Amino acid sequence: MRVGTARAAAVQWVTEHARPDPGFRGAFFSGSTVGLPDDAELSPYSDVDIVVVTADPAPPAKPGKLRFRDALLEVSLLPWGELASADEVLSSYHLAGSFRRDTVVDDPTGRLRELRADVSRRFAERPWVRRRCLDAERRIETRLAAFDASAPFHEQVMSWLFPTGVTTHVLLVAALRNPTVRLRYPAAREVLDAYGQAHLYPELLELLGCARLSAARTGHHLDELARTFDAAAEVARTPFFFSGDITAGARPVAIDGSRYLVERGDHREAVFWIIATFARCHTVLAADAPELHQARLPAFRDAVADLGVTSTDDLLRRGERVIAFLPELRRTAEKILSAGTGITG
Repeated sequence: MRVGTARAAAVQWVTEHARPDPGFRGAFFSGSTVGLPDDAELSPYSDVDIVVVTADPAPPAKPGKLRFRDALLEVSLLPWGELASADEVLSSYHLAGSFRRDTVVDDPTGRLRELRADVSRRFAERPWVRRRCLDAERRIETRLAAFDASAPFHEQVMSWLFPTGVTTHVLLVAALRNPTVRLRYPAAREVLDAYGQAHLYPELLELLGCARLSAARTGHHLDELARTFDAAAEVARTPFFFSGDITAGARPVAIDGSRYLVERGDHREAVFWIIATFARCHTVLAADAPELHQARLPAFRDAVADLGVTSTDDLLRRGERVIAFLPELRRTAEKILSAGTGITG
């Protein structure tokens, strides 16, 4: 499917399913398709991200992934208040990129296009890029600081894994690249190679624990994840913010997309999303099928053990290593900024 065809399906979904809501304030594209031309081929392992802006200050769980007119869409909800000013958007590393280009799908108030005009004009200015890098750093620090040692082990793993993965986003933001989710590690490797900082990449993998993980072991863990995923997708009932990622419709991204990375030689780069999906599946199973959760737990523990994690103490120590790494990460991001490719001001 062409990107333009998928976008057209997304626009139609917004028209039929989002616009009729009284709280609807607009919608815009986000994620990996931003910047792609309409005639580009959409990867079978990718979806089209749509952000629906709502007047609800505390919107319900996002609809997540869904099929509409043969296109795989990822629908998120964003409170109107988070778009209060262009300066706030420019300072937000996960929001600013969506307004760098013309991504507006629907704009009944005219506010989204105003934001887009202002944000796109100042997006590449050095002070704003630096603020977004610091925003990503703060996310690492605050999320690791919020680690709950009393939580179930699979939730502890997520509390360590996601802020560890944001180390890649600091670099991507500095290079004016999309801080992608599933493909963050190969994207960070490309940036480091392009800016003569390739020596840092093995350190990113060491923080994750997969620097020496073999393709065979990664493939084994992916096979086990596929079994857990299918079980979780079948029994899922309790809504979580990521529920749309654990469905039969999301399998091409979660499982097939990871397998594609392993088969092309990027098995270490596949680890982040394999573990993230594994942990999320166990959150679903713990809520909706406790016996299945216990039955599938050894496979999850085996996967994280290959990353050097077998206990809460391991996770705490790994979090400390991430914090200790931040000064070096900051210096590298500054070198990328100083190189000035696309940076203004």
